[in-house]
Amino acid sequence: MKRFYRSKLSIIAILAAISLTTITLTSTSVFAQENETSNSGLTKPLLAIAAAIAIAGGLIGTGNAQQGIGAAGMGIIAEKPEKFGQVLFFFVIPETLWIIGFVLGIILLLGIL
Repeated sequence: MKRFYRSKLSIIAILAAISLTTITLTSTSVFAQENETSNSGLTKPLLAIAAAIAIAGGLIGTGNAQQGIGAAGMGIIAEKPEKFGQVLFFFVIPETLWIIGFVLGIILLLGIL
């Protein structure tokens, strides 16, 4: 049952991404005005959506990675408490995903690139 909901959620996410891409590429009114302060030509709402997707993607990736690492790490610590440092290290590694997503979102919002 859990697998059905996960696949249904994946299909919904893929359809949402396809619809956002289609709307972005087919909408001529979005690109009608040229903004001289930004070379990308995108409007602020579109950049805000892109930043939100970047941050959300990093957070979702971190959560998916840490759910398996956390469960396995608790089993290891229960059997061998001296392995706490190694388990903590492996648990913290996926945190770089949300940091990268957050930095990318800030770069998009500030128009650095």
